[in-house]
Amino acid sequence: MAIKPQRGLGRGLSAILGEEVDVDSLRKPVGYINKEIARGASRGSSDIMKVPASLIEPNPFQPRTTFDEEALRELTDSVKTLGLIQPISVRPVGERYQIISGERRFRACQAAGMDLIPAYVLNPDDQGMLEMAIVENVQRKDLDPIEVALGYERLLSECGLTQEKLAERLGKSRVTVTNTLRLLRLPAKVQHYLKVGLISVGHAKVLLGVEDPAYQEFLCDVIIRDGLSVRQTEERIKKGEAAKKVEAALPELCNKVLKSVGRYFPSAKIRRAPSGKGTLTIHFNDDRELEDFLGILDRQ
Repeated sequence: MAIKPQRGLGRGLSAILGEEVDVDSLRKPVGYINKEIARGASRGSSDIMKVPASLIEPNPFQPRTTFDEEALRELTDSVKTLGLIQPISVRPVGERYQIISGERRFRACQAAGMDLIPAYVLNPDDQGMLEMAIVENVQRKDLDPIEVALGYERLLSECGLTQEKLAERLGKSRVTVTNTLRLLRLPAKVQHYLKVGLISVGHAKVLLGVEDPAYQEFLCDVIIRDGLSVRQTEERIKKGEAAKKVEAALPELCNKVLKSVGRYFPSAKIRRAPSGKGTLTIHFNDDRELEDFLGILDRQ
């Protein structure tokens, strides 16, 4: 009996399919067969239509406020080579069409020079538009944490959803939704650093445990300056809280001394025994600080 040669993966697609494969044909742009060109806002279906790019406008409920230029260029190159793999979704508004989801894909199609854009033409109301846009976007990695939180807030305020319903729509836990919304309680400065990636969500959650907004901003600057990890930030906050407790237990006179000296040496500390004996410790960075302090004493 003749033994048939075994086919293996090493021979490529022809080995798997049992025939020669025209690889170049697989690289041709994807087409949409027997799809009509959408004409006017009267059209509405769950089928894929070819919508003129000139009739498409952005989604006013779009939660994403920034688009990564490099990622957009990569997507544009992909569209030029393979066509648009995943159609966008639009709804008719008057004689035009409004994007429900897929604005980044739409921009890539425009940059690739496409006149007709493959799209699902749907008919949701404004609430449906907002919900679809938010849900479609937050499942992606493009949004920063603050944009996601703002999207959640809009769903709660404009669509009347509860946090339980919102979590259900998003397929997330109630705790996750709550913690995301809490990010909006941070000072604007801290939110900005989170948006641009100078601090992480982990850092932000730790800072939420601090009540004083000014101290939150101070700690944020320290995190960035010293490259603190989330764990190191937690330890820094614990030390600060411990120092506050010690300061609260000191007599008023000692606190006045600390307040006065602390204007020049923020790390100054006082330790006082019940008998009244104690120490005043001052840490300085260089001789210049000492000279400045001496000059202040001489003037006074």
